[in-house]
Amino acid sequence: MQRQRSILSFLQRPSPDLDVGKEEQQRSSLPSDFPAKELFPEVRGTDTPPEKLRRPFISAGDQPPGANGSHQPGSFASIMHKFTREDRSRISDKGNLDESGSATFLPKSNNEKQENLTSNPQITCDPMLNEDHIRSDFPCQHMESDIPGPETPGMRPLFSRLKRLHEDPCHLKDSSDSPPLSSNKMIKSNLGGEFGKRTDGQLVDPEGNRSQLASMASANTADAHCKNDSPILASQKRLKSSLSLVIGKETSGEVSGSVNSKFEWLNPTSIRDENGRRPNDPLYDKRTLYIPPDALKKMSASQKQYWTVKCKYMDVVLFFKVGKFYELYELDAEIGQKELDWKMTFSGVGKCRQVGISEAGIDDAVGKLTALGYKVGRMEQLETSDQAKARGASSVIQRKLVHVSTPSTIADGSTGPDVVHLLAIKEGNGRSENGSSMYTFAFLDYAALKVWVGSLCDDASCAALGALVMQVSPREIIYESEGVSRETLKALRKYASAGSTMTQLTPVALGTGFLDASEVRKLIHSKGYFKGSSKPWSLAFDFMADPDLVLSALGGLLGHLSRMMLDDALRNGELLSYHVYKSCLRMDGQTLVNLEIFGNNVDGGPSGTLFKYLDHCMTSSGKRLLKRWICHPLKDIEEINDRLNAVEGLIKNSGISSLIAQYLRRLPDIERLLGRVKAGIGSSSALLVPFVGQKLLKQQIRTFGSLLQGLRVAIDLLLILQREDHRISALSKFASLATLSELDKLLKQFEAAMEDDFPNYEDHNVKESDAETLAVLVELFAVVTDWSQVIHALNCVDVLKSFAASATLSSGPTSRPVLLPANSHSKKVSSNQGCGGGGPVLHMKGLWHPYSVGENGNSPVPNDVCLGEDKDSGASYPCSLLLTGPNMGGKSTLLRATCLAVILAQLGCYVPCETCVLTPADIIFTRLGATDRIMSGESTFFVECSETASVLQNATTDSVVLLDELGRGTSTFDGYAIAYAVFRHLVEKIGCRLLFATHYHPLTKEFGIHPRVNLQHMACAFSSKPGSTDGAEGQQQQQKDDLVFLYRLASGACPESYGLQVALMAGIRRPVVDAASEAAQRMKAMISKNFRSSEGRCKFSSLHEGWLRTLLALSKTSTSDGCWDEDASDTLLCLWLELKNFYSTRPRKDVGM
Repeated sequence: MQRQRSILSFLQRPSPDLDVGKEEQQRSSLPSDFPAKELFPEVRGTDTPPEKLRRPFISAGDQPPGANGSHQPGSFASIMHKFTREDRSRISDKGNLDESGSATFLPKSNNEKQENLTSNPQITCDPMLNEDHIRSDFPCQHMESDIPGPETPGMRPLFSRLKRLHEDPCHLKDSSDSPPLSSNKMIKSNLGGEFGKRTDGQLVDPEGNRSQLASMASANTADAHCKNDSPILASQKRLKSSLSLVIGKETSGEVSGSVNSKFEWLNPTSIRDENGRRPNDPLYDKRTLYIPPDALKKMSASQKQYWTVKCKYMDVVLFFKVGKFYELYELDAEIGQKELDWKMTFSGVGKCRQVGISEAGIDDAVGKLTALGYKVGRMEQLETSDQAKARGASSVIQRKLVHVSTPSTIADGSTGPDVVHLLAIKEGNGRSENGSSMYTFAFLDYAALKVWVGSLCDDASCAALGALVMQVSPREIIYESEGVSRETLKALRKYASAGSTMTQLTPVALGTGFLDASEVRKLIHSKGYFKGSSKPWSLAFDFMADPDLVLSALGGLLGHLSRMMLDDALRNGELLSYHVYKSCLRMDGQTLVNLEIFGNNVDGGPSGTLFKYLDHCMTSSGKRLLKRWICHPLKDIEEINDRLNAVEGLIKNSGISSLIAQYLRRLPDIERLLGRVKAGIGSSSALLVPFVGQKLLKQQIRTFGSLLQGLRVAIDLLLILQREDHRISALSKFASLATLSELDKLLKQFEAAMEDDFPNYEDHNVKESDAETLAVLVELFAVVTDWSQVIHALNCVDVLKSFAASATLSSGPTSRPVLLPANSHSKKVSSNQGCGGGGPVLHMKGLWHPYSVGENGNSPVPNDVCLGEDKDSGASYPCSLLLTGPNMGGKSTLLRATCLAVILAQLGCYVPCETCVLTPADIIFTRLGATDRIMSGESTFFVECSETASVLQNATTDSVVLLDELGRGTSTFDGYAIAYAVFRHLVEKIGCRLLFATHYHPLTKEFGIHPRVNLQHMACAFSSKPGSTDGAEGQQQQQKDDLVFLYRLASGACPESYGLQVALMAGIRRPVVDAASEAAQRMKAMISKNFRSSEGRCKFSSLHEGWLRTLLALSKTSTSDGCWDEDASDTLLCLWLELKNFYSTRPRKDVGM
């Protein structure tokens, strides 16, 4: 095998007469101590990878000119020729050097994937070269990955060095194509033996020839500048400093992380999974590694310990305990060097690449890697070296993978109040005839040891699936790689990226992760899972559409936890049922995004969201309950009034609110403390691990003591609230527990035992007997399952107090909503049914957006919204609001404020308005904004129509529908036709509470006097500039005046949208706007006749047209056939009354039929 060329050869001037014999002569002159053969004595593989031919960047014939203008090799020619773009017509069959000294590129084999270089114009190595210019000339290959988070190097797809240079040239990690670039640390290459050392700071080759290199100081300075430059400029500065290849300390075996592995089967060109598949195979398993049996036999005992575990956990950064240190090897060492800035050396198990840290800093290192999205495992020593020697002189210390820490199973307090969920999704087989699909799921809160299972039925829009993802906000989603449809995967990716939290999508090979229902039942019984539930675990599957499919989703979750060595904690966990929409106000995933419930539309953060507005909770567990309540607003009026009564009592009695706050401030996160205590039951094997066992025992003692202290504060507060002397009787319903007195007595016994055995539990000096003593106490404590009820009651009090604080601290007036029972239970309305007479109602006076800020910091302008019959005044209003107004006039803000008020009312909160009367809504639909889904191949108009289709299919009479500018994603006439048809269907066929904002002004003519439509607009005005005079040029005069938004809801339709004035405000130049104004006048004159029929519509509505068509159809049928029934008589009577009222209220001259 031909050895790789010396690094020095790249720094020499290319010579035309350089031949292979001279290269062999140079190799023979290397020092005798150069570690070429015996560098790794234990496992012998390929010492040096086969020679990788360099990738050319610039044309081979394009040489930098010399001093006299001729094309002579310059001082940096040896570097420049490495990045030349080679003409493929000149490539030889054997891959020898061409006349210019540039190496040609040849494929190694026919089955290896080749990367084509583009034939773009030549690019010089100018240090000021624009980064975008380079990227435009070298298109990168995009590899689709299901895991957007960090990956271990073994899981990464194979990229060319060209792409890696574009992505991260300052920190290249793979040198299979060219020698490594030095990092900003002082390092020494493993090839450093080829060079001599001179005292003058220059490098010489073995023959004594000086190379034209800068000093070490200048090279390091270039590395320092690289940190602050763009990646491309930084890489070019490295080139100008001669790449700084071999500069650094020579006192240790430190190496660059880009050196290839000594194990041939670990290199990207040879890596395979455990089934022998290559990465380009569709069934390739990124999580496993194939190690040849011969290589495994040659390994030492410690090497076998590591690699037998690592080959099954290639997606895990695996720490290996050696004495008092934890070490990372090979591919994991690259991660340690990159993410933690650790120095890499050749040592450790098998003299391979390794980084490490002492056992005192391992927890911090694991926490940092987990926060970056890595899964991190630890192989612990199960015995000391003395114990191993006692078994025999040649015995090796026993080690075991204890558990794997993942971003979705964090159990400590590093996440703060945020809940961390792991979600497993299972899709049913195919879609039904109506296009619906069945999904089952199971998700885990590992910190609280709670598992929820459930199912849902969704349509083609996957809105319900999106609601689940938005409600749960998982850190990781597990699904079968071949078991989900393309539409499902699109929806998962869409909603997984909607929030500020990074969600990792983890595909599982079909048949390896998700077990059958029978196997899941056997697994639960054999391992004794879910003993912490107060009820049998099987009750969680009652009333579900497909229990076996739900069990399969639970099996996917259990299989993942078992592989991560985390399933033992589920023996004391709880299994609960979860319903996405049951018995609550339904909000799909798109509605949660549009209304900015949990994340704003700017950066996905909590600022400017409903959750932020309501979050005044003082405990972490209370914040988590608040999120669950927001996801599931109530529909039952009695339950809503119970919450409102408690909130009203807390507002009126500030003394009890202050007392509650004093107790809540003293509380730790007892919900997670309870989960950690339960997780410690049965962990005696972990306590036997040296060093780790003592540390873990100390943590368990501290956790149990803190839990008892927190429960004491919680029970004392609940005992106070159960008494009637605090004058808030409604609050007693949430604080009352039947077993609270018994729990109080039992807690006192545990407190006495804790005082006797662990008086100073926060800093207790552990003894050998402490493990057994603590185990007895914890097991007795876990027998009682009512502790969770105490925590839940306390969380309810915290959330209700937060609701009261939101009303008290609001910047505008708030009021208690009045909820009326809905008398109409029909899903559709007939063509002659109006909104009056028991239909849905929504009346709000002085409504303002709860967390929007007006211009110049002023409070928002209040408005009145009236939909349905007002029983107090006796007035009846249409259920549909057709809203027009100028751009930026506040239409969307008003629509959002209306929906948010409905949500707040059904949560049991005070509403941001002076008065609020409504009937409970069953569903809220929103269609806002103009967005596309490029990655899914869906245009803006397609997204509009798909969301509108979900509204038309699922809306009922009790729904609240919000449609903003429907139809703007296509042509004017198509968009107007869609808007007209959808609006008419919702008004006349469904009869829901509808808020429809549009810029299609002919709609106001079509539905001008429709009895179920109310026309309103957002008012505006023009402020005349000094010196302006009134004239015939009204349009031009308006453009010269300033448009002032009043943000006030006014009756009637707005004559225009004033888009030209908004264009001026946005910065479009005056000549362009003037030209647009002239074009607008011409277009209005041309197409006005097309909408002339709409002028007559204002005197005869589309509803009247439908009635007349019915009468005409009936008139053509003989009455003797029995077709004239009661409905026909009602239709005729309604039409007669409408026409009579129309002619009696309008002068004869205004009637145009």
